[in-house]
Amino acid sequence: MTKFIGYVGTYTKGDSKGIYTFTLDTDGQKLSTAKLAAELENPTYVTVSKDNIHLYAVVKQGDYGGAAAYAINGETGELSLKNTQVSAGPSPCHISVDSKKSNIVTATYHDGTVKSYQIEDEDGAISPAISAIQHEGSGPNKDRQEKAHAHYSGFTPDEKYVVVVDLGTDKLITYTLDNGQLTEVQSLAVNPGSGPRHLTFHPNGKYAYLMTELSNEIIVLAYHPEDGSFTEQQYISTIPEDFTENNQGSAIQISADGRFVYAANRGHDSIALFSINQETGELIFVERISTEGNWPRDFVLDPSGKFLVASNQESHNLVLYSRNEVTGKLTLLQADITVPYPVCVKFLNV
Repeated sequence: MTKFIGYVGTYTKGDSKGIYTFTLDTDGQKLSTAKLAAELENPTYVTVSKDNIHLYAVVKQGDYGGAAAYAINGETGELSLKNTQVSAGPSPCHISVDSKKSNIVTATYHDGTVKSYQIEDEDGAISPAISAIQHEGSGPNKDRQEKAHAHYSGFTPDEKYVVVVDLGTDKLITYTLDNGQLTEVQSLAVNPGSGPRHLTFHPNGKYAYLMTELSNEIIVLAYHPEDGSFTEQQYISTIPEDFTENNQGSAIQISADGRFVYAANRGHDSIALFSINQETGELIFVERISTEGNWPRDFVLDPSGKFLVASNQESHNLVLYSRNEVTGKLTLLQADITVPYPVCVKFLNV
């Protein structure tokens, strides 16, 4: 029997207390009941170190925000707090750690900042923020783009750069990270009003796929590792042409074999599947499948690549699908695992 341990970051309102853990039984094709792994305020996004020893979460502490470090019990999934680093201001919405477990970067939506931290020792503890960059600018959407809103911060595949996606300014900004100091080196402006949100890279390192929240599109980008720049190749919608109700694009993931991209639609409440042209990196629409709930905030492919788990924020449920590795298509297995206000979903690495 193969079981994979997963984690769910949440908004701590209603019954939610913090980070939850669950297991995926790949033989039984089912998820376990979720249980509380760590109690803290608004750990909406979490990330797991490549060695599976530490989990890092965004955190809110009253009027302060920042990051928290936990040690992972690989047998039970339990989390033990190592330390937190917070400062005055809103909490981040995204967090990433590099493969060497030496640097952490966060993006904060509410004030449009990106911050870098260093991991101080083998214990996994986080340093105080070393570098903080304030984005400036706005976009044409008066309700959502009145100022900068950093929504994603992550590392390029070669980890030479940090890439930050800003929904408020319609920009993708590339930074170097030297001794914890962020320095801007490239900036790509995408279509005005598109509201870019999250990014995933093709395993070949040549392409990246940018999910937009306001225009509900995937932007296919060519990545140029020699200087950290990107160029646009394709825009493709994630929702049906005749869908006119409110929708906000959310998460985007790519299969480990680089053949399929998945994107979640909040409002249409679906996951859209696209196949990838391996010569150009461009996308071809395949199908959409219901998320069996309300407001799919995130989803993740399991380590085997044979399953997908999605989180519906407003209906408080996790959904399990089996995944056809040849066609990429999803088949619903389970939709009854309760987690209050789930946001981010992550598995331990294999």
